Amino acid sequence: MASVARPFTRIASQLAPRTSTSLRTAATSTTRRAFGHPRFPNSSRRGYASGPSDGSSKTPYILGVLAAAGAGGAYFFYNNGSLTTVKEGSSGETRGLFAPSKDDYQKVYNAIAHRLGEKDDYDDGSYGPIIVRLAWHCSGTYDKDTGTGGSNGATMRFAPEGDHGANAGLKAARDFLQPVKEQYPWITYSDLWTLAGVCAIQEMQGPVIPWRPGRNDRDASMCTPDGRLPDGAKEQTHLRAIFGRMGFDDREIVALSGAHALGRCHTDRSGFDGPWSFSPTIVSNDYFRLLLDEKWNFRKVRTLPALSPSVSFLRPPPQESNSKLLINFKFQWDGPKQYQDLGTKSLMMLPTDMALIKDKEFKKHVERYAKDDQAFFTEFADVIVKLLELGVPFQTKPEDRMAFKPTIND
Repeated sequence: MASVARPFTRIASQLAPRTSTSLRTAATSTTRRAFGHPRFPNSSRRGYASGPSDGSSKTPYILGVLAAAGAGGAYFFYNNGSLTTVKEGSSGETRGLFAPSKDDYQKVYNAIAHRLGEKDDYDDGSYGPIIVRLAWHCSGTYDKDTGTGGSNGATMRFAPEGDHGANAGLKAARDFLQPVKEQYPWITYSDLWTLAGVCAIQEMQGPVIPWRPGRNDRDASMCTPDGRLPDGAKEQTHLRAIFGRMGFDDREIVALSGAHALGRCHTDRSGFDGPWSFSPTIVSNDYFRLLLDEKWNFRKVRTLPALSPSVSFLRPPPQESNSKLLINFKFQWDGPKQYQDLGTKSLMMLPTDMALIKDKEFKKHVERYAKDDQAFFTEFADVIVKLLELGVPFQTKPEDRMAFKPTIND
């Protein structure tokens, strides 16, 4: 409450009867090469990520502050005869007192980018891929027929949506962004998560993604049902059903799939295991090139490394050696069906990935993106903008979108 009272006191001091004052209000693609060196110190290595007034009074004055204590308290303020209501919402925002500008959102962007550069203790040294996944999963629940779901609401904060199988592991991304929310409490979680996705893509040398605010946080009653996100174990019919429900066509499905150049799967989440590309913290068209250029077989073996003899073994270490050796133990793969590259056996593809080259309508877009990274960047940026805006009741126009300056060259 103190955080609201302080700006309110400042406003009160400016609204003395001697003067009439009103509240102040505030009203593309690039390639990897344009960004220079990546911000993430480990990004370039070959590794794996995973009621209106009657107008009788023209003198501004403070009516008072009501319900000064208690969650969700409402504050009322008269300014030039009009009533402004400022509510402290579920995410602590005090919208109405503060109208953020592009510069304010750039500061939020920069704070996210700073954390991405500073926190290198996740997977391949970057939280970037899982932040992109958070933005995608909070948006990809949209149903165009019912108008439900989408990024407006940030309902993944609550069970059951946060506990859906497809969202396993995303608590790490939400927790990563919480300090930024505390630093900038006026931004909704819904806007924060999507802006973070934009930031992560750009900071991982991807295209500039135009973005606009306007999402509101909603309560648990608005959680979407399970099953709205893709199942990696299925194929093209499933992809068209899931993405068609959101309003995407074949070309857009393939372009969105290019995000699989980032991150990796984890056996303790999806059951799948491994990265899709050799540079899983850099946005590129590698996913499409690898789909076409590598030979892919069903995975049959799971390899687990162990250090001998100072750790527990799944089977006894060689008795003739007391030295600390890295030993790989091979077991039959018992996870869901997935593909493995024949050459290095270090990359993976899901059945939904392989569907993109089995289906001729999908494949023509895979081939185009594999040959032309600029075409991919342009169309990927467009489809990410569409994804992040699904179902959002914006009060602004598309031309009001903001383009944020990446920090990777700073």
